[in-house]
Amino acid sequence: MAGNLGGGPEDAGRGVVLCSDGSDPPQGVRTMQEVPTWDPQQYLRHATHRTRPFDDLLARITGLPGGRAPRIADIGCGPGNVTVRLADRWPGARITGFDTSPEMLDAAAAHAGPTPGGGSLDFERADAADWTPARGYDLIVSNAALQWVPGHAERFPVWLDGITPGGTLAFQVPGNFDAPSHTLLAELCETPRWRGLLGGRARRAMSVLSPAAYLERLVGLGYEAVDVWETTYAQLLTGPDPVLEWTRGTALRPVLTALDGDDAAAAEFVRQYRDLLREAYPAGPHGTVFPFRRIFAVARTPGQPAPSRHPEARRQPERLDHPDDTRAEGTTA
Repeated sequence: MAGNLGGGPEDAGRGVVLCSDGSDPPQGVRTMQEVPTWDPQQYLRHATHRTRPFDDLLARITGLPGGRAPRIADIGCGPGNVTVRLADRWPGARITGFDTSPEMLDAAAAHAGPTPGGGSLDFERADAADWTPARGYDLIVSNAALQWVPGHAERFPVWLDGITPGGTLAFQVPGNFDAPSHTLLAELCETPRWRGLLGGRARRAMSVLSPAAYLERLVGLGYEAVDVWETTYAQLLTGPDPVLEWTRGTALRPVLTALDGDDAAAAEFVRQYRDLLREAYPAGPHGTVFPFRRIFAVARTPGQPAPSRHPEARRQPERLDHPDDTRAEGTTA
C-alpha cells in the first residue's frame, strides 16, 4: 500500500538505519524532507509488482473474528489500490484507509463508498507515528509503509489494545535498503555537486527490524500465532530505464521535492542517477531484473482463534495473466 503514512511510500535512499537488533535508530541522523510531494499515477505504473506482496500477506491471514462484518484499518493506504482488495477478501467488511499524503488520499477517494459485498470503504488522514485506534478493529494491516515511521514497533502495544480478541495485525515492509537503487542515490546526493542542496536527503532514520527482531517483539507483547518471513521478488521490469521509473514513484520523490522549482537541476540529477542505475541494472534480452526483498509479519491478538473458513472471507484467486507477473526467490517461512 505504498502510502505515505508517516512520511512516504515504500522506498528510501541509502543511509537508512536498519535496526536489526530492535533498538531505536540513532539520534541526529539527517532525514529527507518530511512531506515530499507524491505522484499516485507514477507510483501505480508498477502496480502489479507493488500489489503482489500485499496478496501474499493476505494469504497468510487465516480468518477474522466471526459473528459480524469485520472492521479493518489499512495503515498507509496510498492511492487505495490495495485497500480495495480487502473488500475482495472480506466482502462485508467496514474498511478505513489511513494516510498522510493529500495526493494519495485524493486518488484513494475514487474507491470510497459502499462495496459490492455490502461493506464500506472510506479514507482518512492520519499519521502512523501517533495513530491510536479509536475503535476495535478485527484487522490492522499495513503494506510498505511502516518503514517510514521510525520506532514503529513501539506502536505495536497501542495497536494490540485496539484489535479485538482473536483479531490480527499484519504488515509488510521492504528490506532492500542495501540495494544499488538506494545506495547509489545516497552516494550521488553526497557528491560535491549535490551535497549543498541534497546532503542528507537520501538518509532516513528508519527502524526496519530483522525478521527475528519482529518475531521477538511481537511474541514478547503477547501476540499469538506469530508468523514472520521474508521473500526476495525477482522482478522483471520492462521499458526504458525501468528502475529509474520505479524510483520516480518512491525513492526519488523527496529529492525531486527538494529540487522543485529548479527544473534544470532536477533534470541534471535524474540524468546522473539514471546513468548509475543503467550500469547497476543492465537490461537483458527479456527486460531488467530488479530484485526486491520484503519482510512480512502476521500476528493474532489473544482471544478466540478466528475460524479458517469465515463466511465473510473469500480468498483472492491467484493472478498469473498480467505481463508484469513476478516470481519469488529465496523465500523463508
